Amino acid sequence: MSAGLGPAPGAPAVVLASQSRTRRLLLEAAGIVHRSEPPRVDEDEIKRAMRGAGAPAAAIAERLAETKALSVSLRRPAALVIGCDQMLECAGESFDKPATRALAAAQLAALAGRTHRLVSAAVVAQGGVRIWHAIDAASLAMRPLTPAFIEAYLDAVGETALAAVGAYQLEGLGAQLFARVEGDWFTVLGLPLLPLLEFLRERGVLRR
Repeated sequence: MSAGLGPAPGAPAVVLASQSRTRRLLLEAAGIVHRSEPPRVDEDEIKRAMRGAGAPAAAIAERLAETKALSVSLRRPAALVIGCDQMLECAGESFDKPATRALAAAQLAALAGRTHRLVSAAVVAQGGVRIWHAIDAASLAMRPLTPAFIEAYLDAVGETALAAVGAYQLEGLGAQLFARVEGDWFTVLGLPLLPLLEFLRERGVLRR
């Protein structure tokens, strides 16, 4: 990375409250010097409570991102801590990462031939206080899939099918599942990156 595009002098440290390889690589590729730390958050409990209250996918993604950011911010109060989350919503139902191959096949069968939304949220906290957030959504039309194709696809991608909601990664073989994608590429990958970059410029982390 060019020194001219590196961190501005005296800028606060940046911490990603996640161990997501995709999000770490997105930040690194965009020139954001950061460290990553796992948050101490019971995501399943938050999802259960919010779904029980009828919360939409965007609200769940935002709450999870905020909770993650605040969790790490309490340990790193001087840093700008980025929390992120992504939810998949189809016909009013939200989906989680599949825990097994059978669940991955079931998700693909449920999404096949339909259009779903990926909602990505990012929240930045500092000193244990939320100071910024962004939410964005992308629309993805999955083509009809035969049971034989679903099984062949799962054979090909292996365990990576369990690493993402919807059982696909669009940057890989998951591209074969789709007829149309509308929205920001970074949002599809799980991070509203462009608004985050503008915020970091405003805070002096990145140069203008």
